[in-house]
Amino acid sequence: MSQITPSEEFVMLPVSIPPLPSFRVQATHYLYLRRNAPRIPTPDDSRSLYVANVPCDSTEPHFRALFSSLIGAGRFESITFDQDRKTSELSHEPAQAVRLAGHRKRKRDEDEIRNAKDEAAAELPSTWTRQVYESGSCAVALFADEKSAEHVLKAAKKLKKPKNYPVWGEGVKDQVPPMGSQWLKAHNKLSYPGNDIVQASMDAYFTVFNRKEKEAALLAKTLRNEPDEDGFVTVTRGGRAAPARRDEAEEAKQRMLEREKKKKDETTDFYRFQMREKRKAEQAEILKRFEEDKKKVRAMKEKRGKFRPET
Repeated sequence: MSQITPSEEFVMLPVSIPPLPSFRVQATHYLYLRRNAPRIPTPDDSRSLYVANVPCDSTEPHFRALFSSLIGAGRFESITFDQDRKTSELSHEPAQAVRLAGHRKRKRDEDEIRNAKDEAAAELPSTWTRQVYESGSCAVALFADEKSAEHVLKAAKKLKKPKNYPVWGEGVKDQVPPMGSQWLKAHNKLSYPGNDIVQASMDAYFTVFNRKEKEAALLAKTLRNEPDEDGFVTVTRGGRAAPARRDEAEEAKQRMLEREKKKKDETTDFYRFQMREKRKAEQAEILKRFEEDKKKVRAMKEKRGKFRPET
């Protein structure tokens, strides 16, 4: 396989690809490892590695066997492929439920477990027995601790001779579905499930859909009588059942006025031209008061000049 040019922070991990019935030549594939440093840090970053250029037939058992051959068993926990995170699932939410999702209250744990089971039953069965990833895909491998991740990097640096390269897929033949023609045959078979399977999936789907639609309708009915923080009542389909309470509306209106006043104070003297205009206004006000004081002094002098005290 083609070798890409790694940056200085990556550690190259060569793996040996055994001959296949479709390609009877042994090849070498290069993985590139480094410490995981996502844009948004997580608590597991210190014990995880970023893996670049994963093979297209990668699975968790493949990487478990690979890292076990380097640092021993029990150190590797799981792996998350970047392509899996980008895959979007079909939503069971009705349109009204999506609009009111922000107002929904958290359910109890047992309700969440039951709803999760119902949604899982509503999904159609997968038509592929095994995921195939794009060339050059990435993944994040999670280990038991930080030392385990460090040992993997050190072990990869020590691989110099091809005879010491770990063999890809060694010991996982019975743990993953086969590829090749058997993989395509299984896909063709799974693409045409029985009528009973499709009917059960559709029944579960509409059960979930109707439940969520009913929950959204009850939530919308509740929101008809509750004013928001601005004192407005949410307009929902079907009209309002009753007006909002006057005291709540007044309180919300007062909060809105206070927020507007605070926002206005924050924006005052924010820009340079505002400060310049403010100084000009202050100077004009001072000159105006000065002229008024001069007029008062002049009037007082004129009035005093007409007065002659007796001698």
